[in-house]
Amino acid sequence: MVFRLSKQGEAGGARDMKLYDTSRAPNPRRVRIFLAEKGISVPTVQVDLGKLEQKSDDFTRLNPRQRVPVLELDDGTVICETIAICRYFEALQPEPNLFGLTPTEQGLVEMWQRRVELDLLYPIMMVLRHLNPGMAAMEVPQVPEWGEANKPKVLAALDFFNDALAGRDYIAGDRFTVADITLLVAVDFMRVIRVALAPTHENLARWHAAVSARPSAKA
Repeated sequence: MVFRLSKQGEAGGARDMKLYDTSRAPNPRRVRIFLAEKGISVPTVQVDLGKLEQKSDDFTRLNPRQRVPVLELDDGTVICETIAICRYFEALQPEPNLFGLTPTEQGLVEMWQRRVELDLLYPIMMVLRHLNPGMAAMEVPQVPEWGEANKPKVLAALDFFNDALAGRDYIAGDRFTVADITLLVAVDFMRVIRVALAPTHENLARWHAAVSARPSAKA
């Protein structure tokens, strides 16, 4: 069910909430997929990173770190950082649950979510931001040596997650969670550094095909 948020935070009339989004970056896509899984619709404001709109005075007042996504609530509260925004919506609408129900589930989801962020998504970003000339205005200073140092980390992470997916359908347990969202976005984002899954990554490829078939993956 798709709903918008009322001023009381309940299903109903539209609330003056805004999600600052961009179509080209991985972290805003994680939030869009999360919202699609929840069936939540939130008005968006598109931020053109190519035109450096994230560095404007207005956006910097919202997020001094000058990054998307940013969620602005109707009372002016600003929530930045991808997982913080997702946790807000998880608390607002607990089902379908994406962060784990039991203490054990929650611990495992958090563990795998962080592993994917730190071991795969972050190195991909570092390769892009430090080796792509088009990123020079966003990553000051660029350090090419750091970009090169992260290339083998990406490949090692792919091997690790491929092994982890042997004999199971989802990365953090027996159902789809936010950890799968982060892994899907990371694997898809590898295209920007021209890395693809190898033939040996059969478990990862099987998993990727399955989660890519979910309607939310188009978000």
